[in-house]
Amino acid sequence: MGFNRRQLILGGVSAGAVVASPALWAQGRAGRKIVVGQSVPLTGAADQIGLAYLNGAKIYFDAINAKNGAGGYKIEVKALDDGYVPAKAAGNAKQLIDEDVDALFGFTGTASCDAAFAAAKASNTLFFAPFAASDALHDPSLSNVFHVRPALADEAYKIARHCATLNQDRIAVFAEDDAMGRGGLAAVNQALVDLKRPAIVGSALSPVNSDKVDAAVASLMKAQPQAVIQVSLFNSSAAFIRKMRQAGYGGQFLNFSVVGIDPLFSALGKEIGGVVISQVVPSPRSTGMPIIKEYLDVLNQTDQTPSYESVEGYIAAKTFAEGVRRSAAGSGKPDRAGLQKAFEAMTDYDVGGFRVNLRAKKYESVRAIDLVTITPDGKVVR
Repeated sequence: MGFNRRQLILGGVSAGAVVASPALWAQGRAGRKIVVGQSVPLTGAADQIGLAYLNGAKIYFDAINAKNGAGGYKIEVKALDDGYVPAKAAGNAKQLIDEDVDALFGFTGTASCDAAFAAAKASNTLFFAPFAASDALHDPSLSNVFHVRPALADEAYKIARHCATLNQDRIAVFAEDDAMGRGGLAAVNQALVDLKRPAIVGSALSPVNSDKVDAAVASLMKAQPQAVIQVSLFNSSAAFIRKMRQAGYGGQFLNFSVVGIDPLFSALGKEIGGVVISQVVPSPRSTGMPIIKEYLDVLNQTDQTPSYESVEGYIAAKTFAEGVRRSAAGSGKPDRAGLQKAFEAMTDYDVGGFRVNLRAKKYESVRAIDLVTITPDGKVVR
């Protein structure tokens, strides 16, 4: 179950330089090519997640390009590092739009996605497959935004419903003090209202992906929750779980998928036993599922290691490519209008035993979410 950061970095480079010169991009655009612009944290707090998501998409695009592309169009990725800094993600979005990319793809991080979308709004550039976007970006009135992953609201509903089945009435929330954490906290509060469950008994915020969790631990221990729902990246989550247990807490921990299941396992090791994690794509170990078999066949030709985030990148890339194929088949040229029309129609796309709805309404995607636990030796159990 290991997560090899160095392999991911090498994988990103060996799959093709992530940032190409303007001259090369101009040359590429002369042919039958679609260029997507992506901003992800290749450094900073969420680098392991950003690298895996980028590389999962890249291996799919490389594979389909080797087979003459999607509908005869090759798909190029122009990727920039934003270090998990929203202002940098917004700047990257503006730069990519100025360089006339056909779509923005796979931006990562709630605040970064919000900032990038705001920068892209005036141009109405397509905004495809953001990773952990805010629920505001799931508003159906935003006609140029298309989601592969469920909303925070969907995950919150699934987790809260699971707590309800266990008769856990005393729920607390531990969240990072950023847009993702606050968005997840709001989503949990709303899910409990929608499920007609008791309100949370407490909540605590901590710095982003930091081990400075002592104040949060002291606060939530006093609340005596039966379960703590965590909206946080892997370092914060691991530190909080460890210190809560050291303080004598014996209840359950439940995590949103944004935690990063593989880096959380790396951070916690055997202490991960019993921790529940929401997952929005199939496990990279579900080899009986066609999309996972395909993914592993492609992945095994690289030096990368499998991960949930990499699977999600692969599925996002395959879904985007299907839109390109449909658009090319329909109008002959997958321009922005053609792509938007194709994506709008993809409300039940079977990507290989896993269904994607790019225009899902609130709570429609709950069925696509799995809650898993990890055994101390690293086995994922549904």
